[in-house]
Amino acid sequence: MLKALSLSLQFGAIPNAKRHRAALPRHSVTRWIRHALDSDAEITVRIVDSEEGQALNHSFRKKNYATNVLTFDYTQAPLVSADLVLCAEVVAREAKEQKKTLQAHYAHLIVHGTLHAQGWDHETSKKDAEAMEAREIAILAGMGFKNPY
Repeated sequence: MLKALSLSLQFGAIPNAKRHRAALPRHSVTRWIRHALDSDAEITVRIVDSEEGQALNHSFRKKNYATNVLTFDYTQAPLVSADLVLCAEVVAREAKEQKKTLQAHYAHLIVHGTLHAQGWDHETSKKDAEAMEAREIAILAGMGFKNPY
């Protein structure tokens, strides 16, 4: 059963904003997140430029580069509360390198971030990474997306 979701979808000052907005219609983002949720949620999805993405990654993870998605999880129960921050330029570059549509890559990363917001982690062990990857593949397949890996 799909869970209740309060979604805030935000776009920073990003290059090629029209292209990214077209790949992220609100109804699609809502669908992707709901399919990855195990409980009700309040989630903000923010699309940022490389400068903002790098600053956040440096401040919170001590890594001085922009990454594709950052998850800031605040609560997991009884309500998932999180911010997902995606760097438009990194997502676009990776989609091109991986020969995926921009929308398919955003769907994968939003599902990935939503799982992180619920406590899934791929950096704790190989077993956890395999479990998270399998969950992502199943969720995306259920929505008609190909295996992102």
